[in-house]
Amino acid sequence: MKPVGFSTSPNVVLRLPMWRSRLMLFLLFIAFVALVIRAFWIQGPGNGFYEAKAVKGVQREIEMRATRGKILDRNGQLIATSLEAKAVIAYTDSIPADLAPEKISQLAKLLEMSEAEIKKRFSDERNQVFLKRQVDPEIAQQIRRLEIPGIGLNNEYRRHYPEGEAMAHVVGFTNVEDRGQEGIELARDKDLAAQPGKRRVVVDRLGRIVNDISILQFPQDGQDLQLSIDSKIQYIAYNALKSAVEKHRAKAGGAVVLDVRTGEILALANWPSYNPNSRKALTGEQLRNRVLTDTFEPGSTMKPFPVALALEQGKVQPETNMTIGQKLLVGPKPITDTHPYGMLTVSQVIQKSSNIGTAKLALQLEPREMWDLFAAVGFGQAPNIGFPGAVAGRLHPYQKWGQSDQARMSFGYGISTSLFQLARAYTIFARDGELVPTTIMRSPDYKPGTRIITAKSAIEMRNMLETVTEQGGTATTARAEGFRVGGKTGTSHKVEGKGYASNKYRAFFVGLAPISAPRIVVAVMVDEPTAGGYYGGQVAAPVFSTIVSETLRSMNVTPDMNERTVVQAPDAQPVTGALQKVALKQ
Repeated sequence: MKPVGFSTSPNVVLRLPMWRSRLMLFLLFIAFVALVIRAFWIQGPGNGFYEAKAVKGVQREIEMRATRGKILDRNGQLIATSLEAKAVIAYTDSIPADLAPEKISQLAKLLEMSEAEIKKRFSDERNQVFLKRQVDPEIAQQIRRLEIPGIGLNNEYRRHYPEGEAMAHVVGFTNVEDRGQEGIELARDKDLAAQPGKRRVVVDRLGRIVNDISILQFPQDGQDLQLSIDSKIQYIAYNALKSAVEKHRAKAGGAVVLDVRTGEILALANWPSYNPNSRKALTGEQLRNRVLTDTFEPGSTMKPFPVALALEQGKVQPETNMTIGQKLLVGPKPITDTHPYGMLTVSQVIQKSSNIGTAKLALQLEPREMWDLFAAVGFGQAPNIGFPGAVAGRLHPYQKWGQSDQARMSFGYGISTSLFQLARAYTIFARDGELVPTTIMRSPDYKPGTRIITAKSAIEMRNMLETVTEQGGTATTARAEGFRVGGKTGTSHKVEGKGYASNKYRAFFVGLAPISAPRIVVAVMVDEPTAGGYYGGQVAAPVFSTIVSETLRSMNVTPDMNERTVVQAPDAQPVTGALQKVALKQ
């Protein structure tokens, strides 16, 4: 039997329509063409897109941190520097969705964050999120050991302030971005700030850097700064001030020390203070740099200025006798003294701090002349020392002064100033009539000043200021062992509402030392002392004494107490006008 082929069997003839097979062929052809086009796109025009996507998965641009400039004191001691720290970064596109809960828990514990906050950061739309900045390297090492994919550690720096709260108001602090927020860190941020660089690296799936590709921008460190502040003197002033505030249960205080030869600020202390290394629960009261930002009516510390002007104009001499009396009727309220005096010399007006005597001298002056002197020594103008927040105080135009205003301004009411302005103004007595330009940057050369009064008037005022600290003066507590000192006390009522608080005071002492050749001016303010007295001679003068004696010794200044003894010893006479003339000639 002849075999019959499958294709020729009439029983198995396929009756499929021809168009269906052609359609299938056409579809297969279209699919093939699409694959060819796709391959062409990937290898050709679309290559850059896929290459960028691949690179994005393994390459990253990493910031190269540069170091912020150091801040040094005048002796080269570090008072602000940068320490190594780590920034913990989450690369959200690399973190697995099924990350083990215990890993998240451990990470949250190390970063002192909640697990909910960690998960929220992981789900951020951005592919790179900071989890925490300025993490200690030890903590960062523990995070690294967790081996969480997509968690990276970047190098950065954290600011450190070795002098702590004693220097807080001078140096200030920076934020996590290394930008100055207070003090010199803010005032000279432009100089201190570093310029970070950039580099491109290859990372593995855990976010670890496995290869450097290129440096896109080189980093540049910030500039170091050397201040005029002396860490030792700053510590002395801070401790003396803090002790006084605690002893007298005061609200606050401030102290400033100036070098009268160079105009450098040697110390600038405030209380309350804060630790710039740990600023949790920091309050506005702690932040206030009271020496520069707080203004107040300076009380009797103003008296030397109108008296010096009266001397300058030849209206009186130190030994000129004045009738004081029990009160002076000027304006709505009579002017009185703490103790009634009959007759006082001009020198005794300063020594006893007589309001009536000072007001009588001031009323002999033209308002414009008095205003000119106040303005010339810097009252009513913000000091130009390149420090943030320095204020101008208040000095009304002389055209608006009445007799009562002029009289009361002579003993420190109706005018406001900062403690720093007051200290600087006293340099005219220390520098034989010259006002010294001040600076907070190290500048140890002798600075020429601006002539305000004659050397004769300045020396006569120095002699009067010394009598304040002698027997019969208002500030015997200001004496410093081994050194002759001089200065002026001040006690003023605080302004409250539209008037003065009857039981709230500020106590001041501003002085210079040593009297034979002044080297420093020290100004002290204690705000609202409530225990152990409230007068400047009781509260602020002892702080001056401590600061002066310890500061002059640290500066190796020769004690001058014996010089005074040599002058007085032969006849044991008090300083008279004749002796002062001899001293002036010398």
